[in-house]
Amino acid sequence: MLPEIGTDGQMKLIKAKVLIIGVGGLGSAAALYLTGAGIGTLGLVDKDVVSLSNLQRQVLYTENAIGEPKVSAASRRLEAMSSATHIVTYNTYLDPKNAKSIISGYDIVIDCCDNYSTRYLINDTCLSLGTPWIYGSIGAFNGQVALFNFKSGAQYTDLYPDRKTLCSLPRTSGGVIGTMPGVIGTLQASEAIKLIAGFGKSLDGRLFTINLKTLETQIIDL
Repeated sequence: MLPEIGTDGQMKLIKAKVLIIGVGGLGSAAALYLTGAGIGTLGLVDKDVVSLSNLQRQVLYTENAIGEPKVSAASRRLEAMSSATHIVTYNTYLDPKNAKSIISGYDIVIDCCDNYSTRYLINDTCLSLGTPWIYGSIGAFNGQVALFNFKSGAQYTDLYPDRKTLCSLPRTSGGVIGTMPGVIGTLQASEAIKLIAGFGKSLDGRLFTINLKTLETQIIDL
């Protein structure tokens, strides 16, 4: 019904292949809305299992899924939502050995991971393959979204150039309000839909930020 999408745009969505790396809070929201939008093939990459502490923000899962691989529980939920979307699961972490073989089968990558090393790997691999990818990051009440490796040529390294320092930092597990990954994951899905159907102004070369405590937003040119 939306003239910006129409039948042609919906057919583009049906033919599209989107890879989500990390099926936690961000990935839960992105996967649900992309499946609802009619994406033809949705890949899910994650090695983690569902835990009770996830349920506050990872809306793909229920208490019955605790202890189950996230990709298995996510696939079951998404297939129940729409049999038209082909769900492909990778019960593994993305690493330098498998990144190119996994990412090469997809048109767009959505970064829903939680560490710098994987994001730099996504950036390097997508750059070598010519694949655009949608970055998302959250913490406490703050979130960020950007589109990399598209027409502007902007890369993750433009936003965070100090790879060695960031990758050497110890992983931390700070809290986040449960709605934050929903906001950012949904925006990532929206950016993917816009990119595939070919309408609107994307976040190519731009960084969107939001603070949920104040509802202040910014869009910064990279």
